[in-house]
Amino acid sequence: MKLHVPIRLRWSDLDAYGHVNNAELLRLLEEARIQAFWLDDDATETALGAGTAVLDGRPGAATLTLIGRLEAEYLAPIPYLRQPVVVRLWLGKIGGASLEICYEVWGPDGVVPAVLYAQASTTMVLVDAATERPRKINAAERDAWTPYLDEPIRFTRRASVPEA
Repeated sequence: MKLHVPIRLRWSDLDAYGHVNNAELLRLLEEARIQAFWLDDDATETALGAGTAVLDGRPGAATLTLIGRLEAEYLAPIPYLRQPVVVRLWLGKIGGASLEICYEVWGPDGVVPAVLYAQASTTMVLVDAATERPRKINAAERDAWTPYLDEPIRFTRRASVPEA
């Protein structure tokens, strides 16, 4: 199962070439990740209503979420679009203290042909705010996230690494 997170582009996301700057793509992924995993401000409701938002992202929270790894593959330039792009998000792996979050950035819903602009993967590490050490994913988090576990991204343009 995949989450579908609509993200509006901002005029400031564009670069001199008239498309979304490569660094701004990372902001789109961040915004989708926050909507997927963080509780809303009142800490009782989720941004997507999917049940995956079980982390408190507010200042002073007991758990920090840090990105340990990021890989992105840009497949087509994203032009300025008035309708939101759709970030499809799922988990490629649930580890002891980390998640592999997979993303596909698609053109707006209903636009034909559908365009896949980018795909990416991040490793998000849960860190205890008091000790600043990774902390284990608890049972409630694992239960909330397991339905979104699927095959990880297979990057199409990854260079093969010669064996040592």
